[in-house]
Amino acid sequence: MEFEFTPEKQRLRAPSLRSLETRAKILDAAERLFAERGFDGTSMRDIAAEAEVRVGLVSHHAGNKAALFHVVVARRADTLAQRRIEALEARKVQGPVDLRAVLDCFLTPYLELARDGGPQWMAYARLVAYVSADARWRSLAMVCFDPTAQRFVDEIASLYPRASKRRIAAGFVYSVAGLLAQITSGWRVEALGGEGPRMRVADDRVLLDFCVAGIEASMG
Repeated sequence: MEFEFTPEKQRLRAPSLRSLETRAKILDAAERLFAERGFDGTSMRDIAAEAEVRVGLVSHHAGNKAALFHVVVARRADTLAQRRIEALEARKVQGPVDLRAVLDCFLTPYLELARDGGPQWMAYARLVAYVSADARWRSLAMVCFDPTAQRFVDEIASLYPRASKRRIAAGFVYSVAGLLAQITSGWRVEALGGEGPRMRVADDRVLLDFCVAGIEASMG
């Protein structure tokens, strides 16, 4: 069963500061729990307990659980998309871009947000990985992520005009998977490779090298 994504309707009255703070607490709590337990493993009661509010307030601010999930996934998507597009446009002003530059503009903004934006951005990475792995959320991904992803796929396609769009899209999706693994599974790299958190910036360069080499190899 695929869930249809319906953008949240705007309220007629401007919310109070207290209402905005309560809503933010609820969304942060939902983000953490959905990232940890998935959609099916999280209840509205769980979210209320995590946010330390009444269950009725969760429904008041977000509607049912599916609507809440949609809002949680969508609320950071615009920030991330804007950073990626701005990075790409700034790079193109400097001159022609190559594959490494295009991927750098896509990967690095999220790596920076995950590293410097606080624990909620880390939770969001796990949530995006969950959405990407479950076809139920296809319509949500189409609204929140596909416009930006398509922009970058098109940029890569312009560099390889003889390659099939599907092959380029596959390389791009595999690169996104590598990005999410870098953010959420860096501890595995440390466990297997040692040297601790101080190597994470170097790991970012390894990720970029890996994605560039993979796409180039798949282009033949």
